[in-house]
Amino acid sequence: MSAVAWKLDGQAGAIERGLAGATPQSAGWFRFYFEGQRWVWSDQVQRMHGYTPGTVTPTTELVLSHKHPADRLQAADCINDMIRRRQAFTTRHRIVDTGGNVHHVVVVGDQFCDDGGKVVGTHGFYIEIAPAPARGREEAISAKVAEIGGRRGVIDRTKGMLMLVYGIDEDAAFTMLKTLSQSGNLRLGLLARRIADEFSALGKEVITARSRFDQGLRSAQLRGPGADGHPDDAS
Repeated sequence: MSAVAWKLDGQAGAIERGLAGATPQSAGWFRFYFEGQRWVWSDQVQRMHGYTPGTVTPTTELVLSHKHPADRLQAADCINDMIRRRQAFTTRHRIVDTGGNVHHVVVVGDQFCDDGGKVVGTHGFYIEIAPAPARGREEAISAKVAEIGGRRGVIDRTKGMLMLVYGIDEDAAFTMLKTLSQSGNLRLGLLARRIADEFSALGKEVITARSRFDQGLRSAQLRGPGADGHPDDAS
C-alpha cells in the first residue's frame, strides 16, 4: 500500500483547530515512529487523556494504560499489528483520562515516509465521538439502512454509512468525513461519493466485517483527485 501524503507538519494545528471548533466532539493528531517506538501527541490529544499540554511524554505503556480495561487487549493487538505490518488502520475504542472520565474515540492512522520513501512511522487522528444510544443491534441496523436509502445528498448518505458501520452519531460522522477529506487533500463531495461507491460495492457484509469497509474507506482517500472520473469539486 502506498503512503498517504498527509503532511501533518505545518497543517495539523489548523486542521485540529477547525475540527475542534466545529462540533461538540474533539479531534487531534498523533504521530508514531517505529524506530524507538516514539509517540507524539498534539495538544488536543494530550487534553483528551487528561493532561495539560507539554506535561507528558507519551509512550506505548502510557497509551495502553489509558485504554478502557475492556478495550485494552484489542488496542494492544492493534498497536502490535501496526508495528508489524506498517499499514493503515482504523479502530474504535474507549480511553480513560487522568480524572477517570471515559472518552469514546475513533482513531484513523496511515503510514508516513522519510525523504527517501522508506516507511518510518504512522500518523493520523483521534476523533472523539458521542457514544451510540443503547438500542437493539438489529433494530439499529434496520433503522439506519432505511435512513441511508432515503437520503438524497451524497454527503448525507455517506454520513449515514459511517454512522452505521462505526456506531457513531451524525456530528461525529461529519467530523470523521471532514478529517479524511482534509488529510487526503480531497474535496468533501468527491470523497463522500467514493466512500458511497465503496459501500455499495461491499454490500451488507460491512456490517459484520468492518475491516472490509476500513479498506474501502482508505482506498477512497488514497486515489488522487479525478482518478475515478468524478470531478474534484463534486458535492
